[in-house]
Amino acid sequence: MSARKQSQANTNDTVSDGRETHAAGTSADRRTLLATCVAAAVKGAEAVRGHSQHLDTLAWEEKARADYVSAADRDSEHAIHEIIVARHGDAVILGEELSPDVADSATKTGLVFVVDPLDGTTNFLHGFPWYAVSIAALIDGAIAAGVVLNVATGELFTAVAGGGARRSGQPIRVSSITEPIRALVGTGFPFKSGDQVNEFLRGFGAAMREAAGVRRAGAASLDLADVACGRYEAFWELMLAPWDVAAGILLVREAGGIVTDTAGAPARVAHTGIVAGNPSMHRWMMELLKRC
Repeated sequence: MSARKQSQANTNDTVSDGRETHAAGTSADRRTLLATCVAAAVKGAEAVRGHSQHLDTLAWEEKARADYVSAADRDSEHAIHEIIVARHGDAVILGEELSPDVADSATKTGLVFVVDPLDGTTNFLHGFPWYAVSIAALIDGAIAAGVVLNVATGELFTAVAGGGARRSGQPIRVSSITEPIRALVGTGFPFKSGDQVNEFLRGFGAAMREAAGVRRAGAASLDLADVACGRYEAFWELMLAPWDVAAGILLVREAGGIVTDTAGAPARVAHTGIVAGNPSMHRWMMELLKRC
């Protein structure tokens, strides 16, 4: 099925500090893929904005408890799909709405685009201005390029492996704050899995006691982008999907941060828990979660 194949993208990096050891493809390859990710994200955002003025008549569908989808998600993903297929006809595309049922079958070779056409759907449906389009390109399982576009604000985050991370064209770095009492921490609630609520609440309570503040904005791709640009010192969530994290993992790494799963292994583009932060705050966050 060539470009219409759907499968999960999964990295195999095994660095103990959560950073990648190599850059995927050549520099020219990565820049080309970044250009595709940006163009596709812009088209997806246009599709989302086309629905934002008609939220009162936009129909919701419930995929699972408190997990919704609408025509905005689907139109965005189709717009993104068209751009990618036109430029990379042999690529595999993993998208939240087009291929969720096969997201646990790993794709470790070739070119794969991992797409979240509307991260923060619930925010969008309520007119809460914090939602994004997130796209990453993987070569042989390694993240080569990634984009997170805040649809509501127009803020564009980009990264290429080995080439750094940027916000609206300007280089970004993770925060230099190393004291938890000065740290602002992001998180995500386990709204899909009641089994994780107690575990989450233990960590949430500890973070509230030790950090300056804890925020839950409702779009993981933007949370990771906020770690990359220093707005958050750390972020954690107990379970996310490949399309939630693919671009954000690269953003944080290229901005000098660390991203692992909740056990401390390097973060993969998979269904996984995530802990991200600058090196000091990532270490603190991991220690805090272990205590809980």
